[in-house]
Amino acid sequence: MKMKVGDNVRVITGTNKGKEGKILKIFRKEGRVVIDGVNVVKKHMKPTRTNETGGILEVEAPIHISNVKVLSKETKKAEKTKEVKKAEKVKETKKEEKKEVKEKKASKKKETKESK
Repeated sequence: MKMKVGDNVRVITGTNKGKEGKILKIFRKEGRVVIDGVNVVKKHMKPTRTNETGGILEVEAPIHISNVKVLSKETKKAEKTKEVKKAEKVKETKKEEKKEVKEKKASKKKETKESK
């Protein structure tokens, strides 16, 4: 979870797919975020001392963090949140690996013959 409060994000799945907004709150243990203007639900409030009128309020509900992608600041495009490690060339199949081993052995034999 490489998201912070205030990051601009885009919803990538679900009923709110394609909507964008800022992160207002993060629930790290539950893996959920509240986004401004996304997943708005109606909450029926009973009159209390703090809210004397009561009524129906529209409130943003949390959405799962896996359904959200961070937007880059310059291009407004979604970017990956994982950090990709730079590695050497990955061998795709065992056949390719065997070919490379044979080529190395052949080049070593040529070097030993040339040195004699």
